[in-house]
Amino acid sequence: MNSRKYGRTYHFPFSPGTTSDDRIAHDYAQHVSKWRTIVHTEKLDGENNCLNRYGVFARSHAAPTVSPWTKAIRERWALLKNDLGDLEIFGENLYAIHSIEYLNIDQHFHVFAIREGDRWLSWEEVKFYATAFEFPVVPEIKITKSAEVELIKADVLQFASEESEFESVDIATGKACSREGIVSRSGDEFHVDTFAANVFKYVRKGHVKTDEHWTRHWRRAKLNWERA
Repeated sequence: MNSRKYGRTYHFPFSPGTTSDDRIAHDYAQHVSKWRTIVHTEKLDGENNCLNRYGVFARSHAAPTVSPWTKAIRERWALLKNDLGDLEIFGENLYAIHSIEYLNIDQHFHVFAIREGDRWLSWEEVKFYATAFEFPVVPEIKITKSAEVELIKADVLQFASEESEFESVDIATGKACSREGIVSRSGDEFHVDTFAANVFKYVRKGHVKTDEHWTRHWRRAKLNWERA
């Protein structure tokens, strides 16, 4: 069984939601300036799951996950596993509510990246395969060709201050809240060895409202048809 986990995403230096073991991309400007297109997407508050020919994996990829909140996506995987080939589909699984509850979702699993061998697919390829497997992608906020550093920073800060497209609610207060964060990536494909130069993130401060015991009392996120 062979499965490599998703790369460690470096924070923008102006990202306030860092922890002691996070890495900061102080040199992000020199990397972003080389991108042909910049894709800004919403960072959703769920569990990073990977679907590949070997199973469904959580963040560590040590072994296929068997958690109760991945039961539905594991059942979905069983129907498409023979069609995956070398594709590894990475998505945010919102089945279990974490620190943010989303009041406007039609599905629980939202694709944000796809790897094929040593290549991370371009954003257009990600959307193509997500559609082919009938998965939505994470909210796409803006695609731009401008690599001006100050504009990128202004865009990310603006997007991060807004509410989620999925109607985000803070579980601690029950009130509407801003997005958990923003992920900015190159629109082109890139080699796995260059991941750290092609994907950056912004995470708001104090976004985690759960503790180590959340798995004992977790709740399933309702889909739109269940709220009707």
